[in-house]
Amino acid sequence: MADAIAWQESLLPIAGVQLRLRRAGKGPPLLVLHRDTGTLEQLPAYAELARHFELLLPEHPGYGQSERPTWMRSVRDLAAVHRWLLAELGLPKAALLGLGFGGWVAAEMASMAPLDPAQLILAGPMGIKPPEGAILDQALVSHIDYARAGFHDQAAFEALYGADPSTDQLVEWDICREMNYRIAWKPYMHSLTLAHLLGGVRAPTLLLWGAEDRVVPPAAAAGWQRAMPRAQRETIPGCGHCIEMEKPAELVRLVTTFAQRG
Repeated sequence: MADAIAWQESLLPIAGVQLRLRRAGKGPPLLVLHRDTGTLEQLPAYAELARHFELLLPEHPGYGQSERPTWMRSVRDLAAVHRWLLAELGLPKAALLGLGFGGWVAAEMASMAPLDPAQLILAGPMGIKPPEGAILDQALVSHIDYARAGFHDQAAFEALYGADPSTDQLVEWDICREMNYRIAWKPYMHSLTLAHLLGGVRAPTLLLWGAEDRVVPPAAAAGWQRAMPRAQRETIPGCGHCIEMEKPAELVRLVTTFAQRG
């Protein structure tokens, strides 16, 4: 997966802040919503997805280089901002790919406009309390240990972040964690209402889970499938929470195959 994709970058005024958006590729629009640890600038999965889709990769307000909205207090607020972004781009029916925390955001977006997303793909989503086990509490571990917990194969983590992540990366994770505390802390990383709102979603939905996910236990999928009984589910063997970084080829295969089915 050579990363030879030409990226365009812009700052868009959305909800009173400057939101950073990167986009690349041609094809049906796909909005990728990153996880609670932010996102690396370049990933093989992004480059390969951009060969099949018009890839839209915003940084959530308060994460990365997007400005922090002092008023934001919930993940549903964040979802409304991204719906605004799609309206601004004239792409309200873009497919949604949500990664971990971004899966929660994507699900909230779909619940707000049940007919809109062309497809909804949620990879190890947070947002619904697992019926067994718990979402890993990042307040109890260091930034590095939390990021490492997303990988079953630690060599895959080190290939991307190094054995000793840089000071800049630690600062980035700290900024992300502070925003997580602001909007997703009580209750921790799940919503008391989302499961009740998802039944109206009409978009074809795919749930992806790493079989070795230590951040959002695979048992959480049962709650999602109760809320969205028409959703399909795929489990990726030998993979942790960060599917797009640990098994990028498998993620791209599953996403593109699902999107082609319509």
